[in-house]
Amino acid sequence: MQSSAVIELYRELQGYVGWTDEDGRHLQQLHRDVAPAIGEIVDAFYEELRRHPAAMKTISGGDAQIATLKQTLKFWIEELFRGPYDERFVAQRFRVGHRHVEIGLAPYFVNAALCRIRAKLAEAAYARSTLPSRELEAAVASLHRLLDLDLVIIEFAYQTEFNAREQRIERLATIGQISAGIAHELRNPLNVIKTSVYYLLNARQPTTEKQREHLTRIDRQVELSNRVITTLSNFARMPWPKLEWLDLQDFMVQAVGSNPIPQSVNVSIECAGEYSRIEADPSQLQIVIGNLVRNAVDAMPDGGTLTIKARAGIVDPQRGQTIVIEVSDTGIGIPDSIIHQVMEPLFSTKSRGLGLGLALSRTILDKHHGHLAVASTPGVGTTFSVELPGQPCPADET
Repeated sequence: MQSSAVIELYRELQGYVGWTDEDGRHLQQLHRDVAPAIGEIVDAFYEELRRHPAAMKTISGGDAQIATLKQTLKFWIEELFRGPYDERFVAQRFRVGHRHVEIGLAPYFVNAALCRIRAKLAEAAYARSTLPSRELEAAVASLHRLLDLDLVIIEFAYQTEFNAREQRIERLATIGQISAGIAHELRNPLNVIKTSVYYLLNARQPTTEKQREHLTRIDRQVELSNRVITTLSNFARMPWPKLEWLDLQDFMVQAVGSNPIPQSVNVSIECAGEYSRIEADPSQLQIVIGNLVRNAVDAMPDGGTLTIKARAGIVDPQRGQTIVIEVSDTGIGIPDSIIHQVMEPLFSTKSRGLGLGLALSRTILDKHHGHLAVASTPGVGTTFSVELPGQPCPADET
């Protein structure tokens, strides 16, 4: 968590609880009377702590560590009264909370500890202060406001560290999944390469045709392995798009033409109409359309019809007119039970594949301020819809 974000949050919370500079002056006045009791409060706090084994487990350094912690707590309390309540003060309070996380102190002990300190400080204020009753009440109220702010920042430190740990756990789990996917995707081509290399090294007088056959197999498997690595690299380092206006009809013809289409699959491109330009990065959008075309072809192993159709979308308040590109197939469809998962990273219905194609496509479209949606009927087919900013073609072209 960046310190600027913590400070911004603290300032917002100060306004929420009604903290003003007058509160700081109240506490400075109260400090003169309460200061002699702070040492006693700290000593009593750690004496009570010794009676709670669960909390004491976090103190591994014995009496020497407790002596250090007493000085730290005393300084922390003194700062409550002295201020100033500036950026340094806020950052120091956040570090205290973060330190509690690091040593493994459960948050309910922190809440209980602050409750005890609050009560003892208020007790000392009422017993020792020479302020008039109205000013004393105002000073104690200021103390409560400040302690409430401290508690929120400490809890925020806990939440920040919890989120960071959750993200680390998720990253480790993702790395494990990706590693398994890479191993699966690369092991097969490596086995083919190894077999062909063994043949070329050990075959007695192989024919030219056999040598060419095995070299071709090696080249094909190297290309397959390279595609796996490229997919991972694209997913990890996809740059921000360089937008330009593209002629939709020409772009679609080129995008489809760059992907092998079996003879059993009929292709229909319907992009003519009033809206014929889209704003996109051509190389990145080609990745998106390529993924959708290949998925559509894979969904029609026995042949079918691949239809790419463009239509006017909604008029978005920020993006203006949008264009929707629909890539449809007449294939096997996607079951309702998994359709919500198909765009998640590492999810795939194919026996081969890392399951990154649609996730990468969605990442690209997010950076284009676009959108990817899917609708499917098992046994009938699937339609993926790409929505992007659009533009009417010039008047002399309509």
